[in-house]
Amino acid sequence: MDIDIKIGIIQLSSNDNLKDNCRQLEYYFNQCVEKGANFILSPEVSNFISTDNELRNKTLTAEKEDPMIHLVKKLCKKFTVWCLIGSTVLKIKKDKFVNRSILINENGKIVSKYDKIHMFDVKINCKETYFESKFFKPGRELVLVKTPFAKIGLTICYDVRFPYLFSALKNCGADIICVPSAFTVKTGKDHWETLLKARAIENQIFIIAPAQCGQNTSSRKTWGHSVIIDPNGKILCDLGNKIDYDVIQLKNH
Repeated sequence: MDIDIKIGIIQLSSNDNLKDNCRQLEYYFNQCVEKGANFILSPEVSNFISTDNELRNKTLTAEKEDPMIHLVKKLCKKFTVWCLIGSTVLKIKKDKFVNRSILINENGKIVSKYDKIHMFDVKINCKETYFESKFFKPGRELVLVKTPFAKIGLTICYDVRFPYLFSALKNCGADIICVPSAFTVKTGKDHWETLLKARAIENQIFIIAPAQCGQNTSSRKTWGHSVIIDPNGKILCDLGNKIDYDVIQLKNH
């Protein structure tokens, strides 16, 4: 498939205030639209970041009630653009959640969803440990979506360390694979760019990886450096470590 699309990539610093996160995303969504973006992407956990499970239970809702999803559906319809909410944290029952990408079309309709398959259960050091499988239900299904502008494979963050998932999406016809993320500073510095370039080169596909950045909460800091990478491993944009956005024309012909 020939690709010719203007990509709006948004780098956020989401926190544990869902309303603030919605306002932040709406502002940068509008900036992307003004620059002519047709397909806008946000990072992993765009709606909420917290290690406080009590607050998570109190704040979050099921998919049908999530305010960020409702907001983005309205924006997509208003501006006739597509959007991938890199992921939203959604409640499925008490103390159990999903980390779900939501793809919305130009009519404001959800056309596809992807639940993160690989849980981030890692001890980085004695002060920084993550155990996502304790609270999150992992996905089971590979998701490839045919859109008017490309066949898009969906992954989230830690999935990037599992090459089989990317090769499976490529074998199903993916032109672009999205990797919305919230990488830690340590793993981001050491591995982020290398892993994303490898996935692009070995599969000869475009990688779009919008990321969280900065001090998200008192106990969580993320690497940033949202990137778009072409099939030869060339970085087409890098948003550094501050809240930002960019609009890039993506072509493969």
